[in-house]
Amino acid sequence: MRARVRPRVSTDESPGQEQVSAVFAALADPTRRRVVETLLRDGTTSVPALTETLPITRQAVAKHVAILDDAGLVERVPGGVGREVRYRLREEALVPAATWMAQADRAWAGRLARLKDVVEGRTGG
Repeated sequence: MRARVRPRVSTDESPGQEQVSAVFAALADPTRRRVVETLLRDGTTSVPALTETLPITRQAVAKHVAILDDAGLVERVPGGVGREVRYRLREEALVPAATWMAQADRAWAGRLARLKDVVEGRTGG
């Protein structure tokens, strides 16, 4: 069994917030974003295939894929050839993070609108 490397997330978060934090932590790394981009383009891939395209060792690629797996972003695909393990993006994996971003965007837009009103002298008080 392989050792899992987990992104550091706060332990004082709700389970939903922990998932969002894990997704953001996993996607903070440019190598892991390249893995996700490869999966978006190709549908599935394997550690050996990624090793051919990334300038890092097979072990490093495996650790990056494990972090994406731990964050719930990828899943194993049954039916690889021989011992090959293939991965694909997990459906709906980005929904919690996208929902959080949409909520933050709405809050940010509301604050900016209030600031604009104050700056332009249109306060409602």
